[in-house]
Amino acid sequence: MKKRTLGRTGLKVTELSMGGLFVSSIGGKGYDEAERAIHRALDFGINYIDTAPGYLDSEEVLGKALKGVKQPYIISTKLGGRPQPFNPKDRDALRRSVDESLRLLGRDSIDILMVHEPDRPGQYDWWDDYARFIGPVTELLADLKRQKIIKFTGLGGTTVYEMVRIIETGQYDVVLTAFNYSLLWQEARRWVVPAAKKQKMGVVVGSPLHQGALARRYDDDVNGGAPWLSPPRREQFRKLYSLLDDIKLPIAEVGLRFVLSNPDVSCALMGARSKEEVEQNFQAASAGPLPGDVLARLDEIANMLPYRPACEPGWVPMGVKGYKGPGGL
Repeated sequence: MKKRTLGRTGLKVTELSMGGLFVSSIGGKGYDEAERAIHRALDFGINYIDTAPGYLDSEEVLGKALKGVKQPYIISTKLGGRPQPFNPKDRDALRRSVDESLRLLGRDSIDILMVHEPDRPGQYDWWDDYARFIGPVTELLADLKRQKIIKFTGLGGTTVYEMVRIIETGQYDVVLTAFNYSLLWQEARRWVVPAAKKQKMGVVVGSPLHQGALARRYDDDVNGGAPWLSPPRREQFRKLYSLLDDIKLPIAEVGLRFVLSNPDVSCALMGARSKEEVEQNFQAASAGPLPGDVLARLDEIANMLPYRPACEPGWVPMGVKGYKGPGGL
């Protein structure tokens, strides 16, 4: 697996890396399958793994599965959501969360510690000063870095324009952007990635397959089976599926190769739940960047809908029977 430099950290990370969300109990396949997936990724030389306290038992699963592993690997985790009730302004509680991450992961230090959802004050109100984006968490990160408990700092979020403002402070080494860089959702490509490049930050793309919406085809939904799907998004899916028919490649492969065709992306996180999914993702990424003519056609399709329709849910529930729209099931 090819490696890329993670921005100013200087770390060399595999361009396809491991997201820890779905090896948690969220993935629903149990610990044994999660362990097989993690070990298969390591077999392929994948060396970067991302997790978070907010991913249920992900840190615990990873700590157990990685115990005794000899090959070097890089791990990132986050601050946010723990302990409950969570107060992002409680520095002592934030430090306890770091200690808990170290315990669960079986580590003496953390390679990259990110602030989780720094761009959504309605979820986590991190900042005392929203002009400079400083607060107890920034003081703690600086102390942890001086104490060598963490090596680098990062941001892990899901918005675009708000995230850019925090990136521009120059305080962080890495940005993880999720739900905003994929075949059909490309706001981060236009805004987050250029801003991070100016700061020499590493760029990690989460949910390159939009948590399953781009992992396989949903022809029934696209052709009328999902009434909540907006007309412009529906037409965009149709154009994408037509392109896939022309080039005769599976959508998941095209999705991963598309993100990795951008040299400014340090790595993309796969959300593999099983050993077989790890193998499929590895084979797809190993095929290399997409040809220029395919990228040009994908740009045309993306430009059909450069911004999300107001009614579109953040998580696009393709294939979920009974879903009626943002109001719920």
